[in-house]
Amino acid sequence: MSAIRVLLADDQRLVRESLATLLGLLPDVELVATASDGQEACVLVAEHAPEVVLMDLRMPRMDGIEATRRLRESNPDARVIALTTYADDESVLGALRAGARGYLTKDSSAEDIREAILKVAAGEAALDPSVQQHVVAALAGDGRGDAVIDGLPDRLTPREAEVLGLIADGLTNAEIAERLVVSPTTVKSHINHLFTKAGLRDRAQAVRYAYRHGLAQPPG
Repeated sequence: MSAIRVLLADDQRLVRESLATLLGLLPDVELVATASDGQEACVLVAEHAPEVVLMDLRMPRMDGIEATRRLRESNPDARVIALTTYADDESVLGALRAGARGYLTKDSSAEDIREAILKVAAGEAALDPSVQQHVVAALAGDGRGDAVIDGLPDRLTPREAEVLGLIADGLTNAEIAERLVVSPTTVKSHINHLFTKAGLRDRAQAVRYAYRHGLAQPPG
């Protein structure tokens, strides 16, 4: 079969070049262009007509979610796989609502990326295991995403609240990653986000915050 035409969009040059090199080594995949933000991605999709777009979600000028939304309207044949460091509810649901057909974290293996490209090109969905529970809830229409987010303090996402509870239980980053079946990098990202949102300086403050807001139970 002919190679699947792929466009890659990521604002970080090192990440973009590394992924471009990886994609160039994959069988059945042809990298036709790279973009440094969502706006450039939309222009290059119109020019190169890729079948699959690997789209970073957090980029300047136009982020990946807005670019995905525009591509769904202007170039529906270009199927988008959201590619990001973060596997939280807000980015997952935002990408899905915008029209993404797949979702991968940046620590995915070369084989995972290739398999996702093949699936999405064939019209199937391709979901990283670390985000499947969020996707299933969203597709089930149970309303959990926004409702739960609104009910948490400081607009924490459900996954951030879950990480906070595990911190309060005394788990290390590595143990949290193992428990949630995600990478340590993803756990660190969640912790950075929740610390910023809640104004926390260290894990001791995080534990007190979790107890105060009922996100974890004190021992005894």
